[in-house]
Amino acid sequence: MSLTADQIDNAARLAGTPLYAYSAPALRDRVQQLRKAIPEAGFVYSLKANPNLSIVQCLTGQGIGTEVCSLFELETSLAAGVPAQATIFVGPAKSPREIRRAIAVGIKAIIAESLEELGLIDTIAAEMGVVQPVALRINPSFHTRGAKLSMSGKPTQFGIGDEDIDGALALIAEARQIRLVGLHVYMGTRILDHQVVAENTRNVLALADDIIARAGHGLEFVDIGGGWGVPYAADETALDFPALAEAVNTMAAAWKTRHRGTQIIIELGRYLVAEAGVFVTAVRYVKSSKGVRFAVCDGGANLHGAAGQAAGFRRNFPIRALHPRPGDTAPWNVSGPLCTPMDVIGQKVDLPPVQPGDLLCIDRSGAYGLTASPAQFLSFASPAEVLVDGPRITQIRAPGTLAAHLAQFTPAELTPLADAPKTLQTAEV
Repeated sequence: MSLTADQIDNAARLAGTPLYAYSAPALRDRVQQLRKAIPEAGFVYSLKANPNLSIVQCLTGQGIGTEVCSLFELETSLAAGVPAQATIFVGPAKSPREIRRAIAVGIKAIIAESLEELGLIDTIAAEMGVVQPVALRINPSFHTRGAKLSMSGKPTQFGIGDEDIDGALALIAEARQIRLVGLHVYMGTRILDHQVVAENTRNVLALADDIIARAGHGLEFVDIGGGWGVPYAADETALDFPALAEAVNTMAAAWKTRHRGTQIIIELGRYLVAEAGVFVTAVRYVKSSKGVRFAVCDGGANLHGAAGQAAGFRRNFPIRALHPRPGDTAPWNVSGPLCTPMDVIGQKVDLPPVQPGDLLCIDRSGAYGLTASPAQFLSFASPAEVLVDGPRITQIRAPGTLAAHLAQFTPAELTPLADAPKTLQTAEV
């Protein structure tokens, strides 16, 4: 359920612009749609898409788990009330602190991305006196066609390559305090072809069959990744969800007959939240420069980096006037307040006549919005985020303030380390 013009107006009046607004019913409905259509699989929400605590609570309140990539994301998931046993921890450079915390809270599995990481998890688990469940992230040799960014079949910092699988299994078999409970394969992002998702799923499950046979025991789960896309540009089409659901259910049901007790997990971020959110920015000035119309707004690429990057490739997010004025549409460049020519969030966008004070909306902005943007660039205040649930509008992130901005620069004394070189103990900055 998309937000109405009245809801967006009220949010902008209460929280100011620029802002991000999210539809709580749309978030809940998307989860329920997935769980109803694909009952053969379990789902986890990837916090990297949008880590706002209230967004996480809204989604996971519908009965799904989480995938986290950092200590802060783990703590956000826990604060949202998600049981640690419903959370997996991924990432190629986990710190000892992150590993210790994940073990301490009893996480479902730490997803190991290298042989060295497996060894570190084993060492820390031994120090803590527990046996830690782990899963292997595999970087397979097969390639993902149809993904905007392929994550497999090439050299990458992510995962364990085919050539190291036997070594990883041997290490786990010899380890003292880790046990293998799952596999994880992430193929790519922004996939808009259901046949590609089906092909990926088929390949991942075949790989899992092989690894289970080589390991000599069953697993608790196989994470087949996600990467399901939503259309942004005008020439992109949405996933055929009914066809996708049918294909995945068929393969998942066949899998269960071969491996009873092993759950298939699908991790989704963008697909869960993108279409539930809108970025709202107010026009401050309009001008014409050498025959090109510009709508200069109070929020730009610093707060919506994805729209800026898309516009840089002459592709636009869906941009509209909240209250279209009468008159013929014309191409407009939509820019923000930054002193850089890169601050363009829409190029040649067909809009009705635009005047200062008009609100422009960038739809499908619920994923990879504020936290994926260079929000501190040129020191503009961060925007508010609000969650809209019928007539109720809740501020779920306060806008930035001058006091908070200046406070982060307050000088602080550093406690010298006992064994630090003297030249580092009293360094002037």
